[in-house]
Amino acid sequence: MRHVADVTSSSRGRPYPSLTTIEKNRARTTERIRASVTPTSHDAATSTLPTPPPPSAGVEAAVAWVSEHLAELVGGLHSDLHSGLHSDAPGGASLASSRFRGGQQAADAALATLDLAGYAADRNEVLPIGRRGATGLSPYVRHGLLDLPTLWREASDAPRADRDRFRDELLWQEYARHMYARLGGRTRDGLRYERAGTDVDPWRDGRDAGMACLTEVLDELEQDGWAVNQTRMWLASHWTVRAGADWRSGEDRLYRELIDGSRAANRLGWQWTVGTGTGRPYAFTRWQVERRAPGLCSTCPLQRDCPIADAPEEPVLVATEPEPLLRHDPDVTASAGPTTVEREPGAPRPEAVWLTAESLGDADPALAANPGLGAVFVFDVALLRTLRLHPRRLVFLAETLGDLATRRPVQVWRGDVVAALQTGPMHVAATFTPVPGWRRRAAQVAVVERHPWPWLRRPDGGKLSSFSAWRGRPSR
Repeated sequence: MRHVADVTSSSRGRPYPSLTTIEKNRARTTERIRASVTPTSHDAATSTLPTPPPPSAGVEAAVAWVSEHLAELVGGLHSDLHSGLHSDAPGGASLASSRFRGGQQAADAALATLDLAGYAADRNEVLPIGRRGATGLSPYVRHGLLDLPTLWREASDAPRADRDRFRDELLWQEYARHMYARLGGRTRDGLRYERAGTDVDPWRDGRDAGMACLTEVLDELEQDGWAVNQTRMWLASHWTVRAGADWRSGEDRLYRELIDGSRAANRLGWQWTVGTGTGRPYAFTRWQVERRAPGLCSTCPLQRDCPIADAPEEPVLVATEPEPLLRHDPDVTASAGPTTVEREPGAPRPEAVWLTAESLGDADPALAANPGLGAVFVFDVALLRTLRLHPRRLVFLAETLGDLATRRPVQVWRGDVVAALQTGPMHVAATFTPVPGWRRRAAQVAVVERHPWPWLRRPDGGKLSSFSAWRGRPSR
């Protein structure tokens, strides 16, 4: 499984609390959050919200804002993954990532520390922390606070091997976006193979059994809403390749917990790891742990009876008819969007810039082209009720919107996106976004000024059946 950037904070080194303790903590936290909710904020189908607090107010203020206005939409409170929602944490800070803060200022600060020296050799290291070569930029890339062309340029002066490896990861992210822009929800089906899946919980079972490798990864995920690239592969492979659980439920589970969760990158990564996209599943074994996290196995109570000592049995993969859209895109414009700014003839000037979670940065093309306009963002209630994201993702979004509001007006809504944009600013500017949901909604609202997406490599309608072939194809 591959991702753009893969840094996390230090290993916490503490064991998981018992399941009973976690369930009690969740129950207390649920009571505390719901007791603070203003009931009328949940009654209105579509309504405005106060602007989230600025970064100077601290993470506790962002947590309180989410708790008051969006509490019933989150999923981490009820997730089977132990998400660390401890009611005794100061100010409810455990509802936020302990590592990543949202906002352009936080993204710029992370970019300023980018050092790619050693990246090619060390990006897959897990432990010790000091060996990791990951960059920590993926939450900002996923939310459009840093775009891929910017990162490509930033790598120019890095040592050649490190520059090339980093840029290869950027291209993988772009490839995933091309795939999702073209196939959309079809990426939930096996691209080349299907495999049966059982209804089990391998992560919980592994943690309960005392597996130090899974406990380490889940502990980090609990605290940061993040995991390094290598350990994401461990999780996916253990879930499906070894335990035989349905890969879609595992992908959903990890997507909900990750701050940088992206259907494009996350889903393609799972397909690559479990074999439905390639026919060659990745086998998670003790060998990988000893190589990437030396010393971890010696702390494991199962070191003499390791359940992953040997490779798992070869899974049964059933070849499927290849998705036709992998070979050709019959409507590249619909997938890729405009190449220049498009304005509706005779339409009034935009009243605001419509932003989504895909593109929240100051460099968003529509935002940058309209410095005198405010922004509008809608928390899509129906979508969030379906996704059930962990609270930390919504805290990250609240922090990002609060940060943006220190530089221009930001109007925040909750409810139905189309209704909000028809009730509030009637005419908006927006940046084309390569996800199916954006296209559906944009067709129903008055987007009078449409800006191109900042592609690293614009989609050309050719084959997407192989990343290597796509990467080697001349860009147009």
